[in-house]
Amino acid sequence: MAALPGASLAFVPEWLGADEADALLRLLQRDLPWSVHRIRMFGREVDSPRLSAWIGDAGAVYRYSGADFTPCPWNHALSVLRVRLQEELGVPFNSVLANLYRNGRDAMGWHSDDEPELGPRPVIASVSLGGVRRFALKHRRDAALKGVLELPHGSLLVMSGDTQRLYRHALPRTSRVVPPRINLTFRQVDPARRR
Repeated sequence: MAALPGASLAFVPEWLGADEADALLRLLQRDLPWSVHRIRMFGREVDSPRLSAWIGDAGAVYRYSGADFTPCPWNHALSVLRVRLQEELGVPFNSVLANLYRNGRDAMGWHSDDEPELGPRPVIASVSLGGVRRFALKHRRDAALKGVLELPHGSLLVMSGDTQRLYRHALPRTSRVVPPRINLTFRQVDPARRR
């Protein structure tokens, strides 16, 4: 992907080894408390086009699309991953949003992770497992500034700095046959920042 002015992106295609990524994908598919979250779109509540699980410390309540999400407790595998990310990136994470995209019809629309409780310049560490999907970014004001990344199994994408303030991102639907994919976005939530 070409450089996007003002975005701070770090991409590691093989952050997890294949065996570790395979085992983590199987374990999380089986063990996380997956559910269909209701979200507000265009003034009405609809089922999100994916399965999700919000995991985190007890106080890491997250407000998204008009709903509060109280975290489920960390499991061992996600705790280990959190410690590794914190040590490598030098930033704390108290929560992770897990999304399960069951096939190419499951998707994530255009948005920024810019909720007040994430702070003005959040660090979002995104780990991808399973089927390869396209991750698209576009500038909020300049449509010519856009890019696409293929996110392979075991990859890590870190978004920081002004990325969320300047850009939106999405995981578009695809007509290709694609295996299930889990995306883990680690973040630091401070509910006291909420307006």
